[in-house]
Amino acid sequence: MELRSVDELMDLLHACGSEQALRTAALLRRGRPADKELQVAGLVMDTGQAAEVVRTLLGERVYRLVCHHGSATDDELLRLAAEESLTARFDAGVLEDWRAVLELVAARNSRLETVD
Repeated sequence: MELRSVDELMDLLHACGSEQALRTAALLRRGRPADKELQVAGLVMDTGQAAEVVRTLLGERVYRLVCHHGSATDDELLRLAAEESLTARFDAGVLEDWRAVLELVAARNSRLETVD
């Protein structure tokens, strides 16, 4: 399976319905507001799907982060946010709040592929 659009990814994320994923992404947004790829990795890492599914749409860095092959710092931030999201109790919003960020990361990845 390969995701070809943000709409397909949103459908997958809705099906998973993970409140923890929303909290993980929100925690990463608070800690690293400019790092959209890290935030997106937190959002998609618990989809129950292989990381390969997001690779084409969201790019190599998100893929590596989801596989825990990013930089040591990024992997640690992702791990800590995922761990904290298990006990954190705050309103992390709704999945639709993340559509613009997902579209941004997908568009950035698409432009990079065009350059390559």
